[in-house]
Amino acid sequence: MINRIRDIRRQKGLTLADVAARCAPPTTAQTIGRLETGMRSLSLGWMNRIAAALDVDPQLLVKAEVESEPQIIARLAATGAEALTKPMSAVFPVGPGSAQLVVMTVEASAGEYRAGDQVWLRQVGPDDFGRALNRDVLAPRPGGRFAFGRMIDRDGDRVALLPPGVGQRQVVIDHPAWIGVAELLVRSL
Repeated sequence: MINRIRDIRRQKGLTLADVAARCAPPTTAQTIGRLETGMRSLSLGWMNRIAAALDVDPQLLVKAEVESEPQIIARLAATGAEALTKPMSAVFPVGPGSAQLVVMTVEASAGEYRAGDQVWLRQVGPDDFGRALNRDVLAPRPGGRFAFGRMIDRDGDRVALLPPGVGQRQVVIDHPAWIGVAELLVRSL
């Protein structure tokens, strides 16, 4: 098995001390360093603590040696494409709470969305609607229908969405049970 803690930590821009402080209960940067380099055995308990600190699924922390996965080999900076000093494993950004993820496919281009896109959305309840203001959301409507657009207003349990595209009228939905906040766009080139 290959330990992927370092790759995931670096992708998230965290230091050893950041991860150590996020653990519950907190630990030391030295301990995290030993766990990610294999100098200390990675138990199931440690996997769960570190996965929670990194906000990923514990299964992502290790992989089989024969498994092939996408590699991050370059980054696009202000000066152009730059090679990484060492390739890193690409980690799909779905961690704990992936049960709340839903996906909407785009069949007809609208606004910044193109036909063939997949929009991954995280379902949130009414208590979290305020955090979705000015974000693209999918909201259930009566009769098994949905509305999608930028959430431009919230008044109690009522949300107002502005669909993507030119000339669209605002849609107001009373008491949606949940809304899906756009979190990831998957687009084939």
